[in-house]
Amino acid sequence: MEYEPVIGIEIHVELKTKSKMFSPAPCTFGEAPNTQTVPFDLAMPGTMPVVNEEAVVYGIKICSAMHMNIARTLYFDRKNYFYPDLPKGFQITQQFHPIGTKGYVELVIDGKTVRVGVDNAHLEEDTAKQVHLSDISLLNFNRCGTPLLEIVSEPDMHTGEEAMKYVETIREIVTYLGCSDGKMENGSMRCDINISLRPKGTTTLGTKTECKNLNTIANIRSAVDYEIKRQTEILENGGQVEQETRRWDEAKKCTVLMRKKTNAIDYKYFREPNIVPIDLDEGFIYDAQHSMNKLPNQYRAELKQLGLSDYQIEELLKDREFVTTFEDCIKLGVKSPETLWNFLMVEILGYLNKKEETLNDLKFSKDYLVSLVNAVSTGKINSKQAKEVLAVMFEDGSDPVKIIKDKGLEQISDTSAIESLVEEVLNANAQSIADWQRGKDHALGYLVGQVMKASHGKANPSLAKELILKKIGPCGSKK
Repeated sequence: MEYEPVIGIEIHVELKTKSKMFSPAPCTFGEAPNTQTVPFDLAMPGTMPVVNEEAVVYGIKICSAMHMNIARTLYFDRKNYFYPDLPKGFQITQQFHPIGTKGYVELVIDGKTVRVGVDNAHLEEDTAKQVHLSDISLLNFNRCGTPLLEIVSEPDMHTGEEAMKYVETIREIVTYLGCSDGKMENGSMRCDINISLRPKGTTTLGTKTECKNLNTIANIRSAVDYEIKRQTEILENGGQVEQETRRWDEAKKCTVLMRKKTNAIDYKYFREPNIVPIDLDEGFIYDAQHSMNKLPNQYRAELKQLGLSDYQIEELLKDREFVTTFEDCIKLGVKSPETLWNFLMVEILGYLNKKEETLNDLKFSKDYLVSLVNAVSTGKINSKQAKEVLAVMFEDGSDPVKIIKDKGLEQISDTSAIESLVEEVLNANAQSIADWQRGKDHALGYLVGQVMKASHGKANPSLAKELILKKIGPCGSKK
């Protein structure tokens, strides 16, 4: 029997607000334990929640980017359970009336568009962080109360590739909007994946397993692919898949059992009595939606029009700072988007990675980068010379035009001057011309090299090649 995997994903996005979801305590990462709290975070008697407006705005932006219906009234609910990381004994969430409902995101996989439904997105507060030592568990309440947006997909995915691309797409959206840093390794974006199998052609869902501990994009595909294989083997051997929670073990490259699930937990949800319903007027929603940053798919369309390949576009989109820098340079008058891409994504990215720095650490302006790129694309200097100029710019941030002049790097692009050099080289290299005309194509490179040598590296190599070919004809013309 052939089985079809069915995959649904719940993503918790930590919102990058200045303060917590229901208290004025600051939202920070990496501070000393239990220093970023106020009495409400610790459930001190008499403290009351106050809804964070910035978190609501971020929620509207993310939901709008996923084509969701936005709630016109905010309601909050209590999810009741006891656990050490939850000092109130309940979590404030949106069980019954999420801020966003029934949307979708589009994934591009192998050139095809796959639409994945998003059932709902709801605002809630994060729990404290537990640190387990050998004989004791410690609690850090700095994270407690941090705003979260939980995004719940429809069970529309069927492969590890689709699951990975879905999470990648959500991360793109929230980071490009500036609502979250999306760093899975820091826990600011966490996902739980539900995976089940059903006989192909049927609609009834099989018994699902929930997979956790997925802290990289690559782990998502690996975990889903492994779990599909594991469940398939169980069913093909006549067994039954059990409902359980598993985690991805990076070292063993497999999922391992955390706990078995029996009956669903009754959280006894009810309306949060300390937060009255909050009406969101059309103006508030409009302002949130019309202050949104440009989204990745908008950039994709624009970059495609500039002539970049799909590979170049996806590499550029991996970092919003790079794509906005690229966009700014285009506006400043770059003549060759392709050359700009090569400088940004090869030379500059390589330098920054080596130095462990960011674009903000560069000593030169975008105007100077545009000047350098245009010097190459117009033939003023060649790529090798451009690297020499860029090395100086990395050091002191100086003007590339001045560097080119001071170092005497400007190429000779005057046709008559190069023609004279070509004549000299051809007159002195009759054997190379004969080799070329007998079909030995390496001879052309030698002749161009001789022109470059005669010009002390200043001749425009493309023009030199063109003029040589005009004189000696096509390769193999006298075989």
